[in-house]
Amino acid sequence: MPLAIFDLDNTLLNGDSDHLWGQFLAEQGIVDGDWYERENDRFYQEYKEGTLDIHEFLRFSLKPLSQHSPEQLRQWHQAFMHEKIEPILLPAAQILIDKHRAAGDTLMIITATNAFVTAPIAAAFGIEHLIATDPEMVGGRYTGEVAGTPCFQEGKVTRLKQWLEQHRQNLAGSSFYSDSHNDWPLLRQVEHPIAVDPDETLAQHARKHGWPIITLRE
Repeated sequence: MPLAIFDLDNTLLNGDSDHLWGQFLAEQGIVDGDWYERENDRFYQEYKEGTLDIHEFLRFSLKPLSQHSPEQLRQWHQAFMHEKIEPILLPAAQILIDKHRAAGDTLMIITATNAFVTAPIAAAFGIEHLIATDPEMVGGRYTGEVAGTPCFQEGKVTRLKQWLEQHRQNLAGSSFYSDSHNDWPLLRQVEHPIAVDPDETLAQHARKHGWPIITLRE
């Protein structure tokens, strides 16, 4: 079955779950609010500009996971889903997902945002397969480090190839939907790259290469 692959942030969501999780932590007083929000905003701007140091960002974003129990983190995430994620779920995104499901495609989300944040969001969309940056766990607690390759830029290609080998699948007939020029490496790998409400850099690439440009925003 062909793969229908979706980026998450600013593609299926009308916002960025990674950035919003940082906002949530600051608003709840779980982290040092003013400093954390400034750094969170700085990293988000660097991401949009294509200058993000993913390892620096992950040291920042994964540290709070290491400072609290998984149970406490899950409770906070439930509130986060209600306050931050449910309002930015795009109905048109669910319609697109359901269209691919009805066609018999294998559905996948691939995202740079870590799996702690994104696994419940993928479940909300009814998507079983998630490739995300994996936070390391030792002895049942997060360490604040990354396990394996961060799922960012070329890392998305690396992680997808690993998944394809493990599941004995290939990219024949595959589609990938993304908003970001950071996903250029993976967009070049699939048969059907689609730009979704793209940033200007990706929009230019899409127009140059004749890729479809669609919107999921009402």
